[in-house]
Amino acid sequence: MEATPPSEPRKRGRPKGSTKARAEKEREASGGRPAAKMRGSVGVKKNSAADESYAQWKLLVPVLYDWFAHHNLLWPSLSCRWGPVLETGTYKNKQRLYLSEQTDQTVPNTLIIANCDIVKPRVAAANHIANFNEDARSPFVKKYKTIIHPGEVNRIRELPQNKNIVATHTDCPEVLIWDVEAQPNRQAVLGAAESHPDLVLSGHQDNAEFALAMCPAEPFVLSGGKDKSVVLWSIQDHVSTLASDANQYTGSAGSIVKAADNPSIGPRGVFQGHEDTVEDVQFCPSSSQQFCSVGDDSCLILWDARIGGNPVVKVEKAHNADLHCVDWNSHDENYILTGSADHTVSMFDRRNLTSDGVRSPVHKFEGHTAPVLCVQWSPEKCSVFGTSAEDGLLNIWDYDKVGQQKESGSKSSSAPPGLFFQHAGHRDKVVDFQWSGSDPWTVVSVSDDGEISGGGGSLQIWRMTDLLYRPEEEVLAELQKFKDHVVECAKV
Repeated sequence: MEATPPSEPRKRGRPKGSTKARAEKEREASGGRPAAKMRGSVGVKKNSAADESYAQWKLLVPVLYDWFAHHNLLWPSLSCRWGPVLETGTYKNKQRLYLSEQTDQTVPNTLIIANCDIVKPRVAAANHIANFNEDARSPFVKKYKTIIHPGEVNRIRELPQNKNIVATHTDCPEVLIWDVEAQPNRQAVLGAAESHPDLVLSGHQDNAEFALAMCPAEPFVLSGGKDKSVVLWSIQDHVSTLASDANQYTGSAGSIVKAADNPSIGPRGVFQGHEDTVEDVQFCPSSSQQFCSVGDDSCLILWDARIGGNPVVKVEKAHNADLHCVDWNSHDENYILTGSADHTVSMFDRRNLTSDGVRSPVHKFEGHTAPVLCVQWSPEKCSVFGTSAEDGLLNIWDYDKVGQQKESGSKSSSAPPGLFFQHAGHRDKVVDFQWSGSDPWTVVSVSDDGEISGGGGSLQIWRMTDLLYRPEEEVLAELQKFKDHVVECAKV
């Protein structure tokens, strides 16, 4: 992550001021002429190498992917999240998608609600997924609604109990809650008034920009910020202030957020234990009272709201640099992933953590060459997870394969242990991604490509071929059928 003065907010994407804005300043400084690029500069070499790597990846798209869609963005996006499934069809499903637009202030920053057509497995033709245009917008992604956001959208999280409810982080201490169906559609033009959030969560004493999570068990929200605090809220607290009988709102079918004259609530708890900015937080999948956090103090902390505001376990020096991201395994709640500016990802077993701060990862995954920005366990298989980084790669790992390689003593591959797929379709830092919970093995990811392409960013929706993750004996049997078919055809 690029160094910034302590008083400035840390950025996962491009620093404030887009490529377009900087180009204007360069033209002014050069008397109106376009700024000359230095021949043979480091930047040009880096771009050339990236272009070569990207060209090699693009040739393999028909082989590696069951489906792939590329959507060019006008502005960079720092966050992308899946919303509810809207329609189920024979060959494709329609699903809601949330993403942000980080502008240069010539137009407002926005929260975008889009509808996406997700092609089902083994439907897309190889030539179709290969012939995409990097500079075009995908016909599979259609903007549905625009919310004019008060400030940049640094992080988006959807409420599991009602995915029409989302929380956003911006450069301020508050967390903003939006009912995207109730919000009016806006035109993002200069001078347009900001949309009003349906609920504001207060409790931080300084900006909270990235650390944000929603609880799978109950409508709880968790946040971390520059005040070194982790803050917990219940959206249900807001509902209870609006009706004498709050039970009527406990169902997940209706909207949890209701209109009020003063839509703001305070926290259930504030938790102190970090010594620097809290960069990410995550709930234990089965509990609204247990959660974890990571920060720029290199610590991983486990909390339990039932026993007070002090850490249950504090793992000091969980990495050798700032920690950017954390995720808790929903299949096996003993395992927690952390990603760091030291380019590595660590897997911890909470049963083996010690309260005296001993660093004890089960395994360290080393496959990135730049700070890791996002980690997430797969909803399909307990040992699989994804990681994205500033090196432009989104790696897919399987911890079970680490054990298999150790047992067999195999050294035939130069890939790091556990790495079994590498998505190289982005041309710069992959700032966010998410597995789809409703469409197996499908991923949405966003990158800030402006420094290379001169544009904004890239949104990609993709699914690797199932030949890569299905049981080996099934794959071999299927390939044998194809071999037999080819042999028979050759005889004709």
